[in-house]
Amino acid sequence: MKVSLVQCELKMGKVYENFKSVENKIREAMFSNPDVIVLPEMWNTSFIPANVMEISDNEGIEARKILSKLSKELNVNIVGGSVSNKANNKLYNTSYIFDRNGKEIAKYNKVHLFSPSGEDKLFEKGDKLVTFELDGVKCGMVICYDIRFLEWIRKYALENIQVLFNSAAWPTKRIMHWDVLNRARAIENQMFIVCVNSVGDFGGHSAIIDPWGEYIIKPYESNEIKSGELDFDIIKEIRESINVFRDRRPELY
Repeated sequence: MKVSLVQCELKMGKVYENFKSVENKIREAMFSNPDVIVLPEMWNTSFIPANVMEISDNEGIEARKILSKLSKELNVNIVGGSVSNKANNKLYNTSYIFDRNGKEIAKYNKVHLFSPSGEDKLFEKGDKLVTFELDGVKCGMVICYDIRFLEWIRKYALENIQVLFNSAAWPTKRIMHWDVLNRARAIENQMFIVCVNSVGDFGGHSAIIDPWGEYIIKPYESNEIKSGELDFDIIKEIRESINVFRDRRPELY
């Protein structure tokens, strides 16, 4: 599976400009002929403008429309990062995932909201683990702050996913945490982590990490797209040599 990371610079509160930029980036990513394209967190509004309620996507209609159109036209799976989504006059930080046919196959509302920034005062918490298949590969989705909660990520591992996607708006001042947490989650859960951040106001360092904790794409800081191949034989190899799931003692935890 070839995966392209769209690490781009978003403009705070400039929804139209962000939509155009992201569409252009998705089209640019196709030069690498990926199977999956992954976007960052809240790519419609960036994180978080003062007028976020006013400018958020109503029921995700506009984001879903463009992602569906592009995934079908370009014959590519799109893990749609997340958008600020308004439903019943409440805000959600929502990821939409589309298959190659333009069909929406999953929707994930961010579960752990970042209280230090007041995200929890503006947005509603999600409450569902979400798994889906891309070209027959079982995957899961988290958003940014979710990666700090090892219990939540372990639940995905116990669902036997092979790839966890993590889209974020992670600040530069804590970028070391981002690198370490994503890498640790890959190692302890023996799965691929595909993590995509934005740049400009945020710290970049998007990456692809294999189940050994090795970088397929090393963290980078530029406003560009990078692509890497996931070899799923690695999961079989590591689980045969160091089977942490067989050796767990959940009755003691």
